[in-house]
Amino acid sequence: MANSLFENAREAVNRFRQNRDGSQAASQEDMQAAKQAIQSAYSQCSQDEKQQLQQLEQQLENDSQSMR
Repeated sequence: MANSLFENAREAVNRFRQNRDGSQAASQEDMQAAKQAIQSAYSQCSQDEKQQLQQLEQQLENDSQSMR
């Protein structure tokens, strides 16, 4: 289950990053889904995965700032 949550978070961030050049509304929805997936994954992942999740959060933050 934990690995599945981690993979879901990674996929959600990838979807956001791929779609960020689309409409603003779709990108906002993708960003929120990615943030929620990351938060869910934190509760049941290894220390290594937590570090990767932190990197994904940073990517999301950087990408969301470039949208503004």
